[in-house]
Amino acid sequence: MMDLLFASLFDYALFLAKTLTLVLGIAVLLILALRARQESDHGEHLEITDLNDRYRALTQALKEFSLPKKAYKTFLKAERKREKEREKAAQSDRPRLFVIEFNGDLRASEVAALRVLVTALLLEAQPGDEVLVRLDNAGGMVSEHGLAASQLARIRAKGIPLTVAVDKVAASGGYLMACVADRILAAPFAILGSIGVLAELPNFHRLLERHGVDFELHTAGEYKRTLTVFGENTDEGRQKLREQLEETHNLFKSFVAEYRPGLDLERVATGEYWHGQRAVELGLVDAIQTSDDYLLAASGEKELLKLKYSVHKKPIERLLSSIQASLDRAFATWRG
Repeated sequence: MMDLLFASLFDYALFLAKTLTLVLGIAVLLILALRARQESDHGEHLEITDLNDRYRALTQALKEFSLPKKAYKTFLKAERKREKEREKAAQSDRPRLFVIEFNGDLRASEVAALRVLVTALLLEAQPGDEVLVRLDNAGGMVSEHGLAASQLARIRAKGIPLTVAVDKVAASGGYLMACVADRILAAPFAILGSIGVLAELPNFHRLLERHGVDFELHTAGEYKRTLTVFGENTDEGRQKLREQLEETHNLFKSFVAEYRPGLDLERVATGEYWHGQRAVELGLVDAIQTSDDYLLAASGEKELLKLKYSVHKKPIERLLSSIQASLDRAFATWRG
């Protein structure tokens, strides 16, 4: 019986060894493939998309499908004429509307790309040019979102008209960014506001104590650590953390007041959020309009250029970024 058991265990161990060897082999092949791809990459990349051309391509596709052949040929002839007129207008320095998309997460991880895009805009922008930021950001860490807001402030400080369009959400750190704009637009059901600060963490002290586990924390500085996850928290530590939160909240309110002085902060800086039309009534937003309608309206007068900056990362950096993004999404879902 024991021989049979050992034989079974040996077969099982052999099976695991083969499986592990196969998995490791696949992993090595993936790493080599990623490395080869990385070597073919060219580092930094600034992608520029002409949205006017994109709109014209969509229109042409619909015309080709819906019009009779003769009518479509007439349309193409007229379009070629219009194209020549557009080329002449381009030579006469037609004003441009630069479009940037910012999709926020807890760490505002797109702020690195935003810094480069803003610098490029400040180097290139001419009188009459404008910037539109399509913002989707539910907030997160204070310092990261503060830096993102400061990047947008660079545009406004140079006198370049800045519009922020919120189609989904600009809350907390997201609104910290949005408020910098000369004008804020929002879709009817977009969420805005949440001008507040929070800190939350679990505490396992009683669980560890129940199982006879000691936790030691040594600091230099009375308030180096106010609350801990594993140690016993004190009322004094809790009070200090609340003071720090209030200080950050006051900084948040002062920043909003600087750019939107007409806001009743006592009314809106409560941590609440509101949808589109109510946000207009409270002064958080200037008008109800989607970014799509804003761009269509501007396409007849301006060249619409969408900018996107990217850096090709090393394979391990891509893996770590993917893991971090998954953790951030999970944490955001847990917080609700």
